[in-house]
Amino acid sequence: MEERPGAWLPRLSEVGERLAEEWHAVRRAREGASGTAGASGSTRTPAPHEMRASDADRERIAEVLREALSDGRLGMAEFEERLDVVYKARTLGDLAGVTADLLPADRQPLRLDGGQVAAIFKKENREGRWVVPAELPVTAMFGTTKLDLRDAIMQSRRVIINATLVFGGLEIHVPEGVEVIRVTKDKTVTLTRNPAAPDAPVIEVRTQNFLGEVKVKEPPRRRRGRR
Repeated sequence: MEERPGAWLPRLSEVGERLAEEWHAVRRAREGASGTAGASGSTRTPAPHEMRASDADRERIAEVLREALSDGRLGMAEFEERLDVVYKARTLGDLAGVTADLLPADRQPLRLDGGQVAAIFKKENREGRWVVPAELPVTAMFGTTKLDLRDAIMQSRRVIINATLVFGGLEIHVPEGVEVIRVTKDKTVTLTRNPAAPDAPVIEVRTQNFLGEVKVKEPPRRRRGRR
């Protein structure tokens, strides 16, 4: 049986993601041995599922439940049962599983999957309400990865993105007041144009790349009113 054109791409992407995961594991071990890792120092950072839920997070989940009730995916008894869980939830972990069977993984109102983001011969997005871990491995090989932080929860005020880019791109969307810097072997460059406060959250992009590109999208600078 002849294979249709392009059928090999998904398999190649899967192999590439496994190799990227192994590469990042080796990189973490090497940096840990040399004492250069440590995005959060000796203080233990709460895991994503341990972080406290906000009222806004509860409402996000409740809205999905209301939609499921209105279109018949949930009956009234189950809706009320799940809604009770939502409003009693203290942590993000308490909320995350409530809508697991109602929407695909990439459309969940709350995402706690803090694993690597890999774009091998494809585009990969991480957006919406998701927890950005203190260290995030990113790989873009003949593909593009977009990280949208505008509605995300940063696990640490200093996040390290270990990016491996091979003919690939990394695009980061940040909210106002977040600084992004790029660290290579020989220099450190600030990628955000808008000035940030001295204690502002920092995204540190550590890159190892071959013809890779890092772009940062930030809100337009506010204009001061004329007097």
